[in-house]
Amino acid sequence: MKIQLDILCVKTGVLCPRCQSIVRSGSVKEYEIDVMRELLDLEELTDFKFLKDMEYVRSVMSEGALVIILQDTKNNTPDPRSLNKLSWTLSERLKIRTRIVTNTKDLKEVVKQLVFPARITSVNTIWLPDGTVEYVVRVPRLELRNLPFKRREIIEDLLTQITGNVVKIRAD
Repeated sequence: MKIQLDILCVKTGVLCPRCQSIVRSGSVKEYEIDVMRELLDLEELTDFKFLKDMEYVRSVMSEGALVIILQDTKNNTPDPRSLNKLSWTLSERLKIRTRIVTNTKDLKEVVKQLVFPARITSVNTIWLPDGTVEYVVRVPRLELRNLPFKRREIIEDLLTQITGNVVKIRAD
């Protein structure tokens, strides 16, 4: 697995000056070091061999929920069941509810991966007069109970951190 920090620094927990400067600058958060360590440990297991072809992009956290964004380096995206198993294993090891999302430019695809098993109807873009952009994700009312996190505000916060724009979830 490809990561921003040195593998030896992550595995030992003792950061070299280069890695310390990356963490101090804010490019990598403190909790991400634990996430990287667990991912490096898991890539040695036979169930998670696909991690060797992945690149760690970043993680976002909100109120007991963690989303890990991975990028496929060899255009060989793993199947959703493998990613589900990985997120479940990481949830057990990190003691926090975890979801794995593959990095893509398509906002609708990121939302689909994050809110699975709930379905989405649409993702609407709203351009505001001050030049900012907001996104509204429409979810069928009956699907709200299938959202992976208890409150939709958590998903809104996670998506806002991932996209850099305000994201709201609305029921149809």
